[in-house]
Amino acid sequence: MSRQRFSLTSSFSGQLYLWLAIVIFGAANSVTRKLTEIGAQRYVNGHNPISFCNVLFVGNLCALFVLLIVYGQQLKLSRLKQISRNKWLYLTIASIMGGALAPGLIFEALSITNVNNVVLIGRLEPPLTLALSVWLLRERVHSWEIVGAVVAFFGVSLTIFLPANFQEMAQMQDFFSFGTGEILTAIASIALAISTVLGKLKLATVPLGIFNIYRTALGTFIFFFTALIFYGENHFMDAFSPFLWQWMLIYGPVIVVVGQSSWIAGLRATSVSQASLIGSFTPVAAVIASYLILRETPTLAQYAGGFVILIGIIFSQLGIFRKNSRQSYDTGTNSPDKLQEVESEIGFKGI
Repeated sequence: MSRQRFSLTSSFSGQLYLWLAIVIFGAANSVTRKLTEIGAQRYVNGHNPISFCNVLFVGNLCALFVLLIVYGQQLKLSRLKQISRNKWLYLTIASIMGGALAPGLIFEALSITNVNNVVLIGRLEPPLTLALSVWLLRERVHSWEIVGAVVAFFGVSLTIFLPANFQEMAQMQDFFSFGTGEILTAIASIALAISTVLGKLKLATVPLGIFNIYRTALGTFIFFFTALIFYGENHFMDAFSPFLWQWMLIYGPVIVVVGQSSWIAGLRATSVSQASLIGSFTPVAAVIASYLILRETPTLAQYAGGFVILIGIIFSQLGIFRKNSRQSYDTGTNSPDKLQEVESEIGFKGI
């Protein structure tokens, strides 16, 4: 009886951790945009000290610090030697795509389009991941998951195709308003989907801690030097300015440290189904946060697309629940491939 009560208490606390993480991840993009607006009001040597690149770079350093605390014990030479050269190659490719390319594109998109568009178009990732999993991994999925993916894809299309308001719709204006920010978000979603499927296909046996630490470290390294090549050697000259760090001491501990730590703690204490269900509310939290923090009111296209995406998420969760019940998915511990599946449902978490 006491063991059952402890299990219920652990599961409940795990769900609380997941909900806290989802609220933080949902707010991350809006908080990032707000910080860059604050930085734009106080230029240093003609530069915005709180640029998107600086926030991403320093935020990744904070995330790496958290991962080293949580998973550092896995970085043993004996365990690293067990990973073959081929796996290191695939791990490197997945790290570049998921740890450098995708975050860089997302942050660039945030600088030129509104947060809601980035959030909603970013929901391309779960359907793409599902399609690639079925195609490349021959993964068996429930029919409701397929329906949910198709509906969610249709919702993203509405966000792209529909005009911003009823007046433009009546005048048949601004259909297919697909700008650079939206294109970058779509490419980032493709990169994240490929990275996730590559991890499931070739890296399922790599310890989760090594996988995340290597991806974050290499992604930060690649992003840093790529930005220097594209934007010049002085691009990160304000990365360690006191004005930036006084804000990053808030952003880092809250968005990165508390968010990542809560997410990891929640995953350890809950089932895959529970984590996937709670994680599916990330876009809802993100849209609410963009209104509360940035006063971004959703447009007609975003309302319509977001509503359809939400329906698609509900269908997908129904399929996941039925598949898990049939396969007794939650009787064991959360293996790396199962956790990566949940990560693909969440999408980009803002860091």
